Parts: sequence; C-alpha cells; structure tokens
Amino acid sequence: MAMNVGPASGDNEVMVEMNTTPLIDVMLVLLVMLIITIPIQTHAVKLNMPNPNAPLPTNPPPIHTLVVDFDGSITWDNQPVPNMADLDSRFEQVANQGEDQDEIHLQPNRLAKYDTIAKVLADAQKIGVKRIGFSGEEQYMR
Repeated sequence: MAMNVGPASGDNEVMVEMNTTPLIDVMLVLLVMLIITIPIQTHAVKLNMPNPNAPLPTNPPPIHTLVVDFDGSITWDNQPVPNMADLDSRFEQVANQGEDQDEIHLQPNRLAKYDTIAKVLADAQKIGVKRIGFSGEEQYMR
C-alpha cells in the first residue's frame, strides 16, 4: 500500500481559507447591540392643554380671528394686515396683557403655504402669545 504525502496535483500552492462564520456572528451581535442601544426618537409637540375639570370662566376673553389666505395675505379681525411688522405689533398688544391674554383663532386656508403659517406661529411664540389655536377645520374634511 502506497501513501501519498503532499499535494495531489503537481503545483506547490498552499491553500489557506479564512473561516468567516465567526466574523459574521460577531458582526451580527454588534449590529443587534447597536440597534438596542440607540435611543428611541420621539417627535413630540408639547401642548399646554386645559384642565378638563376646570370651571368655565365667568367672562370669556375676547377672540381675535387671524386668517391666512391661499396667496399669503393675512387678515386680523377682517382687516388686512399689510406686513409682518404690523402683525407683530398686534401680537405684542396681546402678549402684554399678561395671564389674561385675548384668544387668537388662526384660520389658515387649505391652499395656504405651510411656510407662511409657520412664520405666523413662530412670530406669535417668539413674542409671547400663549392663547392661540386653530379653527375652521371643517374645510379640511372634504
């Protein structure tokens, strides 16, 4: 009986293959650990909601209607607002009332640009208006 010690073919190449199974296992474990340790992203909008059991006020505050039209024009109590500086001065009048601020009901047209509405809300927040809300939602139900 003969025994062949050495390569079966005539070439003298050494065949070295790396076992990649442990490498893949380690990478999967690291990936799972990364997914577990990433904090959950919460996109929350903080709202100051009224107390549900609070008594109704005896004299409701005055309400100002702020309308943003589809072309970007703004009206305050059915009077056109020529520019943002005039709107800011009206916001300052409301903000200077302290805790007993007048309410502002914002009625954006369904075709109004989001940018205009966002600027109005940002200006109101920057100036200190606390009682502002949306009305006229029925136009979005169609």
